[in-house]
Formats: sequence, structure tokens, C-alpha cells
Amino acid sequence: MTHTPREIVVTVALGLPAVLGAGVFAGFAPAAGLAGWWLLPALAISALAALCSAFSTADQSRAYPDAAGGYGYVRAQLGIWPARMTASAHLVGRCAMAAAVALMFGAYVVPDQPMIGALALVVATALLGAVGFRFTVGVSVLVSLVVLGVLALVVASSFSIEPVPSAGETGAVNELVGVAGLMFMAFAGFERISAPHRGEQPHSPSVLKIAIPVLIGLSFAVYLAVGAGVLRQLGGARLALSPAPLRDALAAADASALMPLVQIGAAVAGVAALHFVLASAHRTLTGLAEDGDLPTRLKPGVLSLVLVVAAALVTALMPIATALGVAACATLFYYAFTNASARVLLQNDRTWPMRTACLGLGLSVLLAMSLPVPALLISLAGLGAGTGLIGLTASLRTSLKGKRAASPQHTPQAR
Repeated sequence: MTHTPREIVVTVALGLPAVLGAGVFAGFAPAAGLAGWWLLPALAISALAALCSAFSTADQSRAYPDAAGGYGYVRAQLGIWPARMTASAHLVGRCAMAAAVALMFGAYVVPDQPMIGALALVVATALLGAVGFRFTVGVSVLVSLVVLGVLALVVASSFSIEPVPSAGETGAVNELVGVAGLMFMAFAGFERISAPHRGEQPHSPSVLKIAIPVLIGLSFAVYLAVGAGVLRQLGGARLALSPAPLRDALAAADASALMPLVQIGAAVAGVAALHFVLASAHRTLTGLAEDGDLPTRLKPGVLSLVLVVAAALVTALMPIATALGVAACATLFYYAFTNASARVLLQNDRTWPMRTACLGLGLSVLLAMSLPVPALLISLAGLGAGTGLIGLTASLRTSLKGKRAASPQHTPQAR
């Protein structure tokens, strides 16, 4: 199938708002605390893992267009219990990512009352989704231009003025892999184009073959430039302590007049990223309900309410560094299952070779296991609890159905 440059540009523009969120505005602080300047080469490892995972989801989305994302792919390819673990990892990761995005929004837009701003964003974004707001091509292009323009101003300001000597450096090279895992969540919005939701227009394999590498490559370039800029201006030690790195970099570069623009960029990026995070989690919950792993009578509005409450609770309970770590760890476990599923995909359904799925699987496990211990433990606990709860719910529904079928009112009467 042929493609045009316009189709590729449109596809990349659709994906950018889902990628440029909490990672670029807040992710550099905990990353710098672990590895200092080593976070920049770590981004290359993160981008490679994201590229392999995007290839895997794109191939499986084409093979199973009506499936509920990674949960549906794993259920079709690997079975019920691996699918339940995949769903649990995805939901834990999405709730933590929602909290990270909301807390980023609060730190930048409402610095005096960041928690109130964060919770307000969760509610407002959920209401936008409830009234049917969608990120069309035009809206996505506008969001991308606003956020990229703001980031360009930050980078230019950071490199235009000589920084104040740093009080010290943090991090070490042995944290390189752990930081690569942490920064993976900065690329995880690629499913916006690699695995469109049911009812959305799918992209052709020929378009995705170019659009996915362009999206990941462009995101990598943006993160590299912003990371280098804020590290240069703040230094590793100051950056590690910053709740809003881009804002503090502007203050250090004597460019405080640009702070309102950064607030606008953070607000736009926060709404867009949180919209896609909640939509992705909603798709997984819908798939669980459709397959009988959750009560089938749950309405879409009820599922949305469950997500909002869960995201608000995590926002209130987790600091942003922990939320970012849990989001990265749980999401990497999710893509470990998704890549494992892609390994056994039939050759006729492939655009990319099986080796990319094998590499994605290995990198996902390695990066997840290299993350800070608290994030790893919380993610594993959430994965175990979620899988057990889903299994228990499905078992109770099956048992209840059996009792109803055996009850007298369901037994045919002899005449």
C-alpha cells in the first residue's frame, strides 16, 4: 500500500500529544537524582525499548483490530491468566501515570496549591471525556505545536546564558539502566498510533513503518535537548530537587518572563496526556468486562468513575517521583507480556521481524527489574493484587452462573 508524506505527518501529530506529558516536564528530576548526566545516554535505551514495543503492538493491533489493547492480544495469544496479569500491570501503570501527570500539572500551573490543581485536572479531564471531547487531527496538531514551541523556548533559554556553578553532581553510571527504565514512561504514549481504539481509523502498515520510528525518534530528540538544557542550567544536584525543572531552569537562566508560557505548555500537555492515559485504562477495563473477568453489567460511566477515583487516590497518596517510578515499572511489565505475545504471532500478521519482539521482551524485563526498589515492590504488589482480584471476580461470576442454572426456576419442568 502506498502512503503520502501528509499521512505520515498526520499520524505523528496524532501521537505526539500522548508522548509529551509528565516525562518531559517532570521526569528529569528523579532521573538526575539517580544518574546525573548519565540520564542522557539512558534515553537512547528507553527509546529502543519503546520502539520494539511499538512494533509489537502495531503488528498485534492489525491482527486483532477489535481487541482491548495488550490485554486482548495476550488473551488471544497466551491465554487467560497471562492476560489478567497484563491487564493488572496496565491498570497499575495507567493509574500511576495519571497521578504523575496530574501532579506535574499542579506543580507548574498551581504551584501554591499543587494537590488541588492535580485533583482538579483529574476531574476536569474525566468530564471532557464524558461529554465526548476527542483529540482530532487539528486539535492534536495545535497541542503539539504549543508544547514543542514552549520546549524550544526552554532549551534556547537554557543554552543562551552561562549557568551558575553547580553545588555538586549526583548519580553514577551504574544507575544507567535504572534511569532508562524510569524514562521509558516518557515514550509510552505511542499506542495512540500503534494500537488505535475500537472505532478509530487504523493506520496502514506502510504508514506505521515510517511514522513509528519518526515519532519515537522525534520524541527522543526533544527529550535529549530538554534534558541537556535543564542539566546544563541547573546541574544534577539542583535538578534532582526540583519539583518543576523547566520552570526552575528558566528562573536560573534569568528568563522568568517566559514562565507563563511554560505554565500554558504544562497545562495543555497535562490535559492531553491525561486524556489518553484514562482512555487507555478505560479500554482495558472494557475488555475485562466484555470477556467476563469483571461484571458485564458495568456501564461505561461506572468504569470511568472507577478510574477517576483510583487516579485521584493515587494522586493524593504518592509523591510524583514514586508515581513516575511505579508508572514506568508497571508499564514495562505490561510491555513484557505484550512483546511475549508478539513473539508467537503468525508470520503473515507481521510487519516487523520476531527479533524486535524478543528484544522488546528482554529490555522490558531488564529495565523493570532495574528500577528503584520501592517502585518495583509497589508495582509487583499491585500486579499480584489486581490479578488475584480479577481472578476472584471471574470465579465468583462463574460460580453464581452455575448456581442459577441449577436452581429450580432454571430447571425445565416435566409435563
